[in-house]
Amino acid sequence: MSLPKGRVILPSEFRRSAVDIAPWLIGKILCREEDGKVLRARITETECYFGEEDTACHAHKGRTQRTDIMYHAGGNAYVYLCYGIHSLLNITTGEEGHPEAVLIRGVENVTGPGRVTKFMRIDRTLNKKELVRENGLWLEDDGFVSKYITGKRVGIDYAKPEDRDRPWRFIATS
Repeated sequence: MSLPKGRVILPSEFRRSAVDIAPWLIGKILCREEDGKVLRARITETECYFGEEDTACHAHKGRTQRTDIMYHAGGNAYVYLCYGIHSLLNITTGEEGHPEAVLIRGVENVTGPGRVTKFMRIDRTLNKKELVRENGLWLEDDGFVSKYITGKRVGIDYAKPEDRDRPWRFIATS
């Protein structure tokens, strides 16, 4: 995938609500450097999780060793193992103390959060890392603006009905 380099998005730019960041990330470029090679892929699908009050959020039951990174100021990778198989990438958002994150569900030509991390070579060694080039994982903005639609989040049957029904999934349409 050959994408132009864009302006590196600073970690401080993620210190807004996950509800605002999730649609803003549609069209941004996810970048991963490994062994001197840089992979770039345009983000096409996201999903947001918003605090202990959101029963779909991992931090719903409070701060744990796993969810601690969600309580930090936004701009970090929260990479966790799903079903004991897939590493999934979330980007922490918001201010310190309120756990929020945006799950990266898709990039151009790759659908599904487990497939995204496999394609981008993202694993749990990147968990809790700040999103900066020096850490090998960052985002760029090349000015591209994508239209999107919203939908219900996926795979959260355990959440309360009102949280399952929130339109907090964002999918690029152009």
